Amino acid sequence: MSNIVLVAETGSDIPLEVAKKYGIYLVPMHVSFGSETLDDYSFPVERIYDYYSQTGKIPKTSASSPADFIEVFNEIRQKHPGKRILHLAYSAVTTASYQSAIIASREYEQGFITSVDTRQVSVGQGAIVIAAAQIIEKNPNISLEEVIEQVNSLCLKVHMSFLPEDLAYLRAGGRVSNVAYLGSRILNIHPLIEIIDGVLVATKKYRGSLMKLAPKLIREYSQENKLDKEKLYLVYSAGLSEEIKKTAEDEAIENGFKEVIWISTGGVITTHSGPSTFGVAGFGKESK
Repeated sequence: MSNIVLVAETGSDIPLEVAKKYGIYLVPMHVSFGSETLDDYSFPVERIYDYYSQTGKIPKTSASSPADFIEVFNEIRQKHPGKRILHLAYSAVTTASYQSAIIASREYEQGFITSVDTRQVSVGQGAIVIAAAQIIEKNPNISLEEVIEQVNSLCLKVHMSFLPEDLAYLRAGGRVSNVAYLGSRILNIHPLIEIIDGVLVATKKYRGSLMKLAPKLIREYSQENKLDKEKLYLVYSAGLSEEIKKTAEDEAIENGFKEVIWISTGGVITTHSGPSTFGVAGFGKESK
């Protein structure tokens, strides 16, 4: 049995059943609805849409705090004495969670906790964490240093992008301009948001309905980034139609992907992406 326990934030969007399967501990990030702050994963994401509809404002998101990490670290120490913690962190340039973990780790002996910045968010981060868990499962005697080496390689190979259906949430959060928002509404333009060096960057513009764009994104993104055909993650926020999901999955299978994994966004990611967002994540065959 391995002596390594993996930790990530809920912003990784790792499903709870997957976290349980691999023994991954998830530290809550937070969403604030006015004066009320809730842990990510503790409420239905549709509440975000209701809040925006009622107030015209999007909720505020916040990082995992040092206290959040200490609570999880203490639980791991109690349940898994003698094991070491590997925290695969949400992008450090996007939120303060990584720094919170570093601060929290000072409460413990040196070497008990190691944090690695994945430079990814949502399923980009989640894919790295799950891959690390599978590496450990297959090689229970693997050293922490060897896992970190493989994680660093995965961080250089993972690719993630998404197409928002409604730019209102990104606009409200200050991530797109009013001009881009109006262009989207009038011309049905969707900016492609990619995670590059930990930052969300609009790289291309797609025009049309998500019904047409979802399969197009799968084809183009997988080809441009030479994604490994073993596994493809398809990410979506609540509201995406089953018809679009079926069209996307059919396209992925037609393009040769052996396993297609659907992941729904949690509260933190949904707050920024809005409803009916569609995205793609996978590992390239080569480092970036």
